Amino acid sequence: MKIYYEKDVNLDALRDKTVAVIGYGSQGLAQSRNMADSGLNVVLGLREGGNSWNMAKNDGMEVLTVEDAAEKADIIHMLIPDEIQAKVYNDQIKNHLEEGNTISFSHGYNIHFGYIKPPKNVNITMIAPKGPGAMVRKTYLEGFGIPGLVAVEQDFSGNAFEIALAMGKGCGLTRAGILETTFKEETETDLFGEQAVLCGGVTELIKNGFETLVEAGYQPELAYFETCHELKLIIDLIYEKGFAGMWSNVSNTAEFGGLTKRERIITPETKMEMKKILNEIQRGKFAKEWALENQAGSPMLNRLRILEGELQIEEVGTKLRKLCGLQK
Repeated sequence: MKIYYEKDVNLDALRDKTVAVIGYGSQGLAQSRNMADSGLNVVLGLREGGNSWNMAKNDGMEVLTVEDAAEKADIIHMLIPDEIQAKVYNDQIKNHLEEGNTISFSHGYNIHFGYIKPPKNVNITMIAPKGPGAMVRKTYLEGFGIPGLVAVEQDFSGNAFEIALAMGKGCGLTRAGILETTFKEETETDLFGEQAVLCGGVTELIKNGFETLVEAGYQPELAYFETCHELKLIIDLIYEKGFAGMWSNVSNTAEFGGLTKRERIITPETKMEMKKILNEIQRGKFAKEWALENQAGSPMLNRLRILEGELQIEEVGTKLRKLCGLQK
């Protein structure tokens, strides 16, 4: 495993080059401003007159239409949502690519599953922060950074890897370390982590724990504290000290109870379902489902959002977060 730090990377590969960041959402804002603050020549490609257009101008960034940004840039960094990248690429970027350009991503989804197919005479690279945009920007301003990933799918120029690493350094990622990977590995592990653990698995575990206590007659507010609110304390300990460090920082009662009961919750059957989910990702089944969902106008996602907002834990959590000063 090779990890690249500040001393391993310089910005020479980006000298006299223009980086066009497409999008000014969480990652677009953070990465473009970090790279600009690192001395790189950065422009933004946005929808003219939109909220992001005005916000970016107010932040002092150079803002162009997507077409003009693609025309001007040597490196086009795609930071708009996965589900619209292919359309934007085909309609507004593809015809402006020149030989030797680099098209860059922070998630390998559209390249790995073939929704975007750049020509053979450009580089295809990825620089992916392992954290939300707000933290990418915050840690950069604090003089540090968060870890990241780097990958090259197509190296036409012969220095695509150096270009990607320089972008990572510009974003502040080499301060924490950049790990080399592939588009395939990043895409499949990222989707699996989101679905089975970080977003899907955790929220379902919390919801079921909350409902178990409430259905047994306990106060919903107490159930929320025990199954959701305190989760951050445990995750912070794991993040900083690992499993062993977490266990050493909770009570002996919590340690014994957790270690002896956890396999009754996450069972071999649960792991088998995880393997099925991973297989669906690897075979492209999920990508096809997501493509069809977007083609239909996202009816299932919109319905699931409504149902999620109607959960009792959401109602109780909103009230308690306001009382604790965590939410306005």
